Amino acid sequence: MNESANVRAKCPLVHCITNYVTVNDVANAILAVGASPIMSDEIKDVEDIVSISQALVLNIGTLNERTVASMVAAGKKANSLSIPVIFDPVGAGASRYRCDVTDLLLGEVKFAVIRGNLSEMSYIAGLGSGTKGVDSALTEDDMDPVKVASSVSESFGAVAAITGKIDTVAYKGRIARIHSGCAEMGKITGTGCMLSGVIGAFVGANDDHFEATAAAIAAIGASGEAALKAAKGKGTGTMHMALIDALSRVDDAFIASEGKLSYEG
Repeated sequence: MNESANVRAKCPLVHCITNYVTVNDVANAILAVGASPIMSDEIKDVEDIVSISQALVLNIGTLNERTVASMVAAGKKANSLSIPVIFDPVGAGASRYRCDVTDLLLGEVKFAVIRGNLSEMSYIAGLGSGTKGVDSALTEDDMDPVKVASSVSESFGAVAAITGKIDTVAYKGRIARIHSGCAEMGKITGTGCMLSGVIGAFVGANDDHFEATAAAIAAIGASGEAALKAAKGKGTGTMHMALIDALSRVDDAFIASEGKLSYEG
């Protein structure tokens, strides 16, 4: 396992068109793991920016028509240059517009990785959805995440990652499960967006996108556990900063020992 070392050695440029609520946190998370973020969403700018990047992250957390057009343009340019694109379909299934934009992007852009919660990914798989705002209302008792992730992966030819109490990554019959992380991470706005940015960093530096995605998820889960310990009950604000601190110390040995990553099948 050398996915983290590759990120720090190569320092990939990760172009993000992302949620404006969490854009600063996403940039800091990418910097912390050793990559370089650029947060450009102007349609006149995105094709040039993605052309010099090693990965593109599209996050639909705060939707508007201007940025959707930029996402399509950037995604198509990335595809033409074989630059991997990561999709975070925040709130897919929660509103008609989010469903329409998700369907549009899936139809226009070829994604290397699709990462969402169980509700969002169930919508993409055509299995229905249950959302609570941008959070999942579905659990593993409602639907099998391995089945959902495998369905999304097969349908779109992408690595499919479902995050939750236990995270699932699927691609071409390969299944990874990640047991690291803690419930307190859900009390900090943007941990999912940060994860998608970190996946962009790992995918941008590693050819095996399945292993890179699994390692990125394990890295942020283990960092969340470390941040909780470092915060020592002081609260989620302290934990927020401690999470960035933990990500800045991530290496492959830490992922291997604390990431709680296992493989099935």
